[in-house]
Amino acid sequence: MARPSGSDAGVTGPRVRQAAERLFARYGYAAVSMRQIAAEVGIGAGALYHYTPDKQALLADMMRAHLEGLLDAWRAADPGGDPIRRLDAFARFHIRFNLDRSDAVFVANMELRALEPGNFEEIETLRRRYEAVPEEIVSAGAAAGVMSAPDVKLAGMALIAMLTGVNTWFRDGGRLDRAAVEAIYADMARGMVGA
Repeated sequence: MARPSGSDAGVTGPRVRQAAERLFARYGYAAVSMRQIAAEVGIGAGALYHYTPDKQALLADMMRAHLEGLLDAWRAADPGGDPIRRLDAFARFHIRFNLDRSDAVFVANMELRALEPGNFEEIETLRRRYEAVPEEIVSAGAAAGVMSAPDVKLAGMALIAMLTGVNTWFRDGGRLDRAAVEAIYADMARGMVGA
């Protein structure tokens, strides 16, 4: 299928995803129509199908891109080695990455229920890969005798929940800046596991 005359897939495609992400975060996946997404981008509803086969594929693609980006960024940021240093880096990384992508984080966490089974399975696999990161750090810390947790899996999940929670209340220009929040939460993360 040919693209509409005058369009640029390298520009319009990302604009479609950005508009959908904004609308899904604001109104919820179920409440947003393809027509609304097209209007937000400034293209006809029919033209939208040149960039995505349907709304479900658009949601799954957005979630996949977010989670793959998250995993790739952590691989690049992971200092390796000392578990305490890694936990500190992970806490700061998670907050920084998520604050810069608040709509994507909201959609990735709140719209799992909207995924069809095949897409859900793929996205859950990516989520589990990321959730394994703090578990692995805490497990290594416990093995080295520098951390303790009665349940490593639960500790990992608690760390992610605590760190992701920053997105619900943090606003730039507030009482604490990002660096201060990162430092405080990294300290709390270490405290959670007795580091």
